[in-house]
Amino acid sequence: MTKYQFKLVDSLEKVMPARSPEELSELSLKGYLGERISFQLAYTCENDDLGHSGTKFCIQLESPLKPHLHLRKVGLVPCAYPCHGSVDSDYLTTEPGLYPDVLLPSSEKEEFKAIPKQWRAIWIDVDGDIVDIEAGTYPISLRINDLSGERIQEKQLTVSILQEKLPKQELMHTEWFHGDCLADYYQVPVFSEEHWDILSRFMKSASRCGVNMLLTPVFTPPLDTAKGGERTTIQLVDVKVEEGEYSFSFDKLKRWIALCRSCGIRYLEISHLFSQWGAIAAPKVMAKVEGKERKLFSWDTPAVGGEYTRFLHVFLPELKRFLKEEGILEDTFFHISDEPKEEDMDSFHAAVESVKDLLQDCKVMDALSSFAIYRRGDVKKPVVSVNHIEPFVEAKVQNLWAYYCTGQAVEVPNRFIAMPSSRNRILGVLCYVYRLEGFLHWGFNFYNSEKSREHIDPFKVTDAGEAFPSGDPFLVYPGKEGLPYESLRLVVLQEAMADLRVLQMAEQKLGRDKVMAGIERLAGEKISFKNYPRDKRFFYQLRTFLQESLEG
Repeated sequence: MTKYQFKLVDSLEKVMPARSPEELSELSLKGYLGERISFQLAYTCENDDLGHSGTKFCIQLESPLKPHLHLRKVGLVPCAYPCHGSVDSDYLTTEPGLYPDVLLPSSEKEEFKAIPKQWRAIWIDVDGDIVDIEAGTYPISLRINDLSGERIQEKQLTVSILQEKLPKQELMHTEWFHGDCLADYYQVPVFSEEHWDILSRFMKSASRCGVNMLLTPVFTPPLDTAKGGERTTIQLVDVKVEEGEYSFSFDKLKRWIALCRSCGIRYLEISHLFSQWGAIAAPKVMAKVEGKERKLFSWDTPAVGGEYTRFLHVFLPELKRFLKEEGILEDTFFHISDEPKEEDMDSFHAAVESVKDLLQDCKVMDALSSFAIYRRGDVKKPVVSVNHIEPFVEAKVQNLWAYYCTGQAVEVPNRFIAMPSSRNRILGVLCYVYRLEGFLHWGFNFYNSEKSREHIDPFKVTDAGEAFPSGDPFLVYPGKEGLPYESLRLVVLQEAMADLRVLQMAEQKLGRDKVMAGIERLAGEKISFKNYPRDKRFFYQLRTFLQESLEG
């Protein structure tokens, strides 16, 4: 005889296999027009006959919102490297294991299997693209039946669609998009029609979750690549060399821009012009030289003072002219080299100087953690790691950007699989508090090992080959037939972006001072990237305050 147990839980609960999850305190969820609303059905069972009796069930959804409801199964993924050696107390676990992350396509037709003495979950979304429904409160019933059709249990809750529509996201948000990794995983030629179709699906997934800027590989990005190594060539600009003269075709880049626009991506982020970790070399550039395909520049090409400098002085004016014709130059950002350190400053400064006149009328930004380096003036628009941002704030650096990655593992927010979802979701509130212009992360879909020494299967390896805490390299999984499978971390990141938009909407009515006072009152203190609420109830209290303020 099988005994089932079911619980309705919120989207911030990670249903760990060995822990009983916390039930929804109120069976009522709220969201604005244009906002995706998510919750989960957690389940487990007990039986005593070695699993021979049935432990499968089906779900039947009943609701006026049914056309807008979507089911997905929360899949467990390996978390072999949950954290670095330095941690704080705000981790769900520091033990390796199988933990919830990937959201697998499902439907009411599926037979779900309960595993004795393990908790699993089904993820349910109310579609955020609802445009043809009136504001109001709608019931949702989850009727749980065994395979014979007999009712096991029924769960009910309500969802309120609020009158206001979420305003447009103003924050510039890039999660580095690795098109080469998609070609590698699906084993399709780069920029084949199959590849373009896959790129489109993954761009739409990124855009849906608040990404509005895309890393654009005019040449293969010199990122996460071992010195002397290579990533799969992905180059949107075709280069020809005839009698020592350069010429360019931007046809692929034109198609990329059109695809970005159709997917809701506004901004371009041109791949870095110089190698990572010191700006000592050129990126890999392929060209047809007197009709034959060859590698024009790479690790053995000095960054400055040689042929690559001459190349850039021909290429960048042509690229800018093309981007201006496409009407996107004003929304395009350039990079020199990622995260310069003190020991890199001679080569980094030389790289900056080599293109300074060419990019003087463009937006140029780079990740940077050192305020002392910033003061030297080579980086005009710093993208600052969140654990080093305070000196930049104190100096009143305008239009500030922030990022986090593998190194931001203690005190500050992040989104590793082993972290609670509240530590992911707080990003939206902090972007508002700090008035950030943009946010950057390096891993939307990085499916290589560290430094791209080999390709990995992200369903089996979530840590880039024991290099980074599980979940850091990607937010989305490469599903069957070129379909992106979201992680629950990606959906929570979208919720963070929705929080930011609601805060900005409230500011328009109340003024910033009242909104900030409300945040600090609910948090019980002035919050910062190192000091913020850890209890997920903060987000529900904040939304209640904002809703009441908007309706008052």
